Amino acid sequence: MAKDGTNRGGARVGAGRKPKALLEKLLEGNLGHRDITKIDIPDITSDDGEDPEGVDIPKPDEYLSELQRDGKPLGAAETYTKTYRWLAGLGCDRLVSSELIEQYSVAFARWKQCEQAVTKFGLCGKHPTCPSSVIQSPFVAMSHSYQKQTSQLWFQIYSIVKENCSADAAGASNPADDMMERLLRSRKN
Repeated sequence: MAKDGTNRGGARVGAGRKPKALLEKLLEGNLGHRDITKIDIPDITSDDGEDPEGVDIPKPDEYLSELQRDGKPLGAAETYTKTYRWLAGLGCDRLVSSELIEQYSVAFARWKQCEQAVTKFGLCGKHPTCPSSVIQSPFVAMSHSYQKQTSQLWFQIYSIVKENCSADAAGASNPADDMMERLLRSRKN
């Protein structure tokens, strides 16, 4: 305890050695000789013993495709669908909450909107009080903020997959990479 009565120091969030991925543990042969925790998701059957009829992807919420002020849809539903398909392909779709996927999708769509605004309006803007001065466009700062939020949400999703998936997630097609490639190609037009 410090002289002013506050507690300082101690363990920090995220400090320390990062956990190994489940696939690494399985490939190395469990060098720590501890039980490997693998999440097995039980099959859900109905009361009469039959498998329930299911859907491939839960329907995205309506706000993921709401019309924006410019009349265009937000476009987060497409990101939601692609991310969910990627998770389902790895067998980890039940481990990641749909809310986390929705948050990632919205943040990615907003980041994309900010980047399109930067492309349309430029990197500089007029100063609000001194019209002869130039300032950084507010879309640049918003883009940076949404990009950071998108990355943090994607790392949360990917860490769940990495720590619990017995398939090679690194070799799988990453939907975030595909969307980034598409965004970069669209800017050439």
